[in-house]
Amino acid sequence: MPHKRNPVTAEQISGLARIVRSNAQAGFEDVALWHERDISHSSVERVILPDSTTLVDYLLAKTSNLIDSLIVYPKRMADNLENSGGLVYSGQVLLDLVEHGVTREEAYRLVQEHAMRAWKEGHNFRELILRDRAITKRVSRDQIERAFDLKRQLRNVDQIFARVFRETDGPPKRQKR
Repeated sequence: MPHKRNPVTAEQISGLARIVRSNAQAGFEDVALWHERDISHSSVERVILPDSTTLVDYLLAKTSNLIDSLIVYPKRMADNLENSGGLVYSGQVLLDLVEHGVTREEAYRLVQEHAMRAWKEGHNFRELILRDRAITKRVSRDQIERAFDLKRQLRNVDQIFARVFRETDGPPKRQKR
């Protein structure tokens, strides 16, 4: 598609990752008979180990380059999120209802009803939720508004990145909750 900036690289990464996964499957099939160590194992391993490690190294370099050259348009991303009328927050609304004593099944039904209506008829999901007495009698307006707060949804992003990219000499320390 002409509007995409890196389709060939992204598709190549995606496609070659399938080869790595298929090689892993061949390795998993060797596990059941490790104690035998016959030629059926070594023939597979002679191919998949060098191929996979070389391919993973290549894929990591390609992915790193793709991410380094990635252009992000935050305003456009925010516009895309808002274009859904708040549908991306439906999971949080469901969780808030459950947190306030509604069964998961009932919360799912309530939220899905409004989500489908917003999707099919072009209504604003947030407004539909705020007008529903079955929801607002359980969850306060302020709490519902918080469900639609992007900052709330992204509040742990920095911690996640810190955990993933932290340099450590040993296993990660367990965080207190």
